[in-house]
Amino acid sequence: MKIVILGAGQVGSTVAESLVSEANDITIVDMDGERLRSLADHLDLRTVEGNAAHPSILRAAGADDADLILAVTQSDQTNMVACKIAATLFRVPTRIARIRSQDYLGHPEVFEGDNFAIDVTICPEQIVTEYITKLIEFPESLQVVDFANGRVRLVAVKAFTGGPLVGRPLSEIREHIPDVDSRVAAIFRGDSPLIPTGDTVIEHGDEVFFLAARENIRTVLRELRRMDRPVKRVMIAGGGNIGSRLAKALESSYQVKLIELNKRAGERLSEELDSTLILIGDSTDEELLDTEHVGEMDVFCALTNDDENNIMSSLLAKRMGARRVITLINRSAYVDLVHGGQIDIAISPANTTIGTLLTHVRRGDCAAVHSLRRGAAEALEIIAHGDTRSSKVVGRKVEDIPLPRGATIAAIVRRAVPLADDEIACPIGEDDTVIIAHHDTVIEKNDHVIVFAVSKQLVPKIEKLFSVGVGFF
Repeated sequence: MKIVILGAGQVGSTVAESLVSEANDITIVDMDGERLRSLADHLDLRTVEGNAAHPSILRAAGADDADLILAVTQSDQTNMVACKIAATLFRVPTRIARIRSQDYLGHPEVFEGDNFAIDVTICPEQIVTEYITKLIEFPESLQVVDFANGRVRLVAVKAFTGGPLVGRPLSEIREHIPDVDSRVAAIFRGDSPLIPTGDTVIEHGDEVFFLAARENIRTVLRELRRMDRPVKRVMIAGGGNIGSRLAKALESSYQVKLIELNKRAGERLSEELDSTLILIGDSTDEELLDTEHVGEMDVFCALTNDDENNIMSSLLAKRMGARRVITLINRSAYVDLVHGGQIDIAISPANTTIGTLLTHVRRGDCAAVHSLRRGAAEALEIIAHGDTRSSKVVGRKVEDIPLPRGATIAAIVRRAVPLADDEIACPIGEDDTVIIAHHDTVIEKNDHVIVFAVSKQLVPKIEKLFSVGVGFF
């Protein structure tokens, strides 16, 4: 696929790095020549220096025959204009824009058709906010992602001694929770993936990825570890785009304190938020944290724009007694360094956002893509098309599908009312059926199939497996 990425910031660079490794033809545009030279030194891609909203720059980047334009500069206006020009002058088939302003996002009609011609809008700040909200809802988890419009959840959890299933084979799950169907999609022991079978024994410290219907998640969690007490008190460091959004999302259900260094920004936040307590000060100030009882916090979230401050305030909060700390880190090298140590969860905004973008890049009919384990693994929701003659999956049992080693079909969502051949698929609804995949489960046409890959290198093989033969058309 020929892809033009506008903006070489954290999001653009991370997407470029991910897509280049999958043999895509990538060109990246930015006004910072030094940043482009740094990318070109270690990635196999083209770079173009200039304003991404200028037709001449888009032409130089190859917009004439591009399959996709991904506009992720820091400017909403630049992204919007670039997509409009890409549609009008270059007829680029798919146009995705990063939009941060709530003013724009509150009027989706602005992006449609003859207006700015944007096919998909993404807001990384909102994606990260929703991601953190799920981690607070399930404080025992390392990662929580949704499939099938929220009907199915994939949860990563670290197994601890004391969980009913730790030290026992997976085949005993059914004995412990006979009324709940779930599937362990993968186990990582250290950095080594294990392909689970009924005889696989979960050990203390294993990172377990399991999948179940949304309403059954807590039941399965109890089998893998002792449940933490529910979260009641949350402290947020940083009142920027993500911090303020998170406070707004949480304040009706939790006791929220927010620390903001800038007094004027703090006054603005006090007007925008209802019950959040705004504190003016430095989140790395040990005296402030002590005065505000950080040791009584169930969750401390460090969400400023400064990686070092986020790390330091998180380490302080943890040392002073905060039960769980979540840290926002932009530099990917830092994420791998601190994740899972004294800092419970380190979040990279770019890696959290990339799944939304990959949904529109993956070959085949993908309804959702999630990047897992900081980009090392991936889970896909793929819609099965074709029939028994044109498809390698439709009409076949899971055990008969030639999946590459390391890939697992974990679940299926089947529509309550089958789609007609010419009907456009609508989102999965509450009446549609969640089926946890077993060896004898048969895939049917239009099923939403959730596939877990322990390595993203397996994705091209999975895409090929779900492709429909030419004879189908």
